[in-house]
Amino acid sequence: MHNAPPPPYPSPSMRAYFLRTALWMGLYCALHALVIVGVFDAILGTPAAWLLALAVALPIAAQLRASLQWIQAADEYQRAQAVRSVVIACGLVLILCSVWGFGESYAAAPHAPAWLVVPLFWLVWGLVTGVMRLRS
Repeated sequence: MHNAPPPPYPSPSMRAYFLRTALWMGLYCALHALVIVGVFDAILGTPAAWLLALAVALPIAAQLRASLQWIQAADEYQRAQAVRSVVIACGLVLILCSVWGFGESYAAAPHAPAWLVVPLFWLVWGLVTGVMRLRS
């Protein structure tokens, strides 16, 4: 089956996705940069730090929403491919996190912070998406 090459420019829905991603992941990175330089040192380890934890998680939720909006705006084929890549990536991340968690419990593997699951998911999703495009 011959696939037509994609247009050389992103669709309006993809441009909106790129903009939302840049906005929300920019905020995510900015909050982490502020933590790194010590802006929130006074509240770390206190109950108020839960507000910081929620603030840093908000862009992750917004990125998920941006992804869902792009999937909803995509055509049927793109939607099916996007959902398939997310399901495969989620499954692989669940497997990797389970193996590591059991390694911590049973094999004295060093502890990995739970927040690493977010960059791990996007890394695995990118790899899965790339493999799927190569195979199609």
